[in-house]
Amino acid sequence: MKSVPRIVLFLFLIFTTSLGFCKSTSDQDPTPTPWPHQFHSIMVMNYSGILQVINLWYDWPNGRNFNIIQHQLGNVLYDLEWNNGTSFFYTLDSSKECSSAQLEVGILRPNWLDGARYLGQQHVDGFLCNVWEKVDFIWYYEDVVTKRPVHWVFYTGREAHVMTFEVGAALEDAMWQAPVYCFDNKTSAAASITSISANIMVDRVLKGLVQLLEAAFIRSQLVCATAVNQPGLDISVCCIA
Repeated sequence: MKSVPRIVLFLFLIFTTSLGFCKSTSDQDPTPTPWPHQFHSIMVMNYSGILQVINLWYDWPNGRNFNIIQHQLGNVLYDLEWNNGTSFFYTLDSSKECSSAQLEVGILRPNWLDGARYLGQQHVDGFLCNVWEKVDFIWYYEDVVTKRPVHWVFYTGREAHVMTFEVGAALEDAMWQAPVYCFDNKTSAAASITSISANIMVDRVLKGLVQLLEAAFIRSQLVCATAVNQPGLDISVCCIA
């Protein structure tokens, strides 16, 4: 039997080592930076050519999130969310319009992007970004260098372009109070408020669904951890790796 030429063995070692290196790097994909517990961001939203400027105030320690939405050449809508699931949509002009909603979940957690699928890098809005996708609901773009969010796209096609991102900025407490007419049972929500808030509510309900699914999965795994050691218990919900 002829011996294998050394050059063949050398190339074989290089090839197999390279395969191992590629596999190990795939296990080290970057992960999204958790949101700061408090920040202020100005964003330009584009939904099929409909433009909005949003002042986003995120305040996790106090369990609240505020979107102040300026419609192009239009009115300003105030979208106030609390961690108990309560949301208010209102204006502060003479129309005194207000509507409210109660959801099963509160505001997004700082680590709400945990478990997102890494898609690679892409240039967007002039920045080289790492890109992730979360349960086919949102595509999230983060600057490779600064780790700040640059852009995100909802499954509906709504796009957010982040213009400023101020870590640690906080809105004074007095600004978080919904107006008194939001608590007046005689005040009926105008059709304009309902139509304006419809798209926001759809996105928020799906955000909540993402959180509920994650919580349900965690609970199911806790059940599994107990059930696998107890014959007779149903473990059909378990995800066995």
